[in-house]
Amino acid sequence: MLLSVVPNPVNREYPESPIVGVGALIVEDGRVLLVKRGHPPLKGEWSVPGGAVEIGETLREAAAREACEETSLTVQVMDLLGVYDRVLRDPEGRTLYHYVLIDFLCQRVQGEALAAGDAEQVRWYTPEEAANLPLAEDTAEVIRLAFVKARS
Repeated sequence: MLLSVVPNPVNREYPESPIVGVGALIVEDGRVLLVKRGHPPLKGEWSVPGGAVEIGETLREAAAREACEETSLTVQVMDLLGVYDRVLRDPEGRTLYHYVLIDFLCQRVQGEALAAGDAEQVRWYTPEEAANLPLAEDTAEVIRLAFVKARS
């Protein structure tokens, strides 16, 4: 008897367990590439390219895939920058989204930055421009860290 395996889709809203996600901080010529989110959470906000890790892929593979899906760039995943919690609650205090985010410094290998996938727009930001964006505290922190690591 043959059994077919049907993937169990992850419920991102009101999840039963945290979702592991990755971020790709692509820094080049003193600028970082950010994406404007096209879907919740953070729809319409600037953020780090990234998303959920898929079954069977490593964290670094996921970071490279997400970078390509959202920015059209092929990247080399370099240094681990940090691990962050992203817990967003609804008005009743229930956990609407819960991500564990693992962020990596990345370097462009090839391609031109173009919005794709979940991203509505992509744009390169200097440290000063990024510091003026309305970003989550941990996102602003990891962007600052990416600039420091990229210079060293």
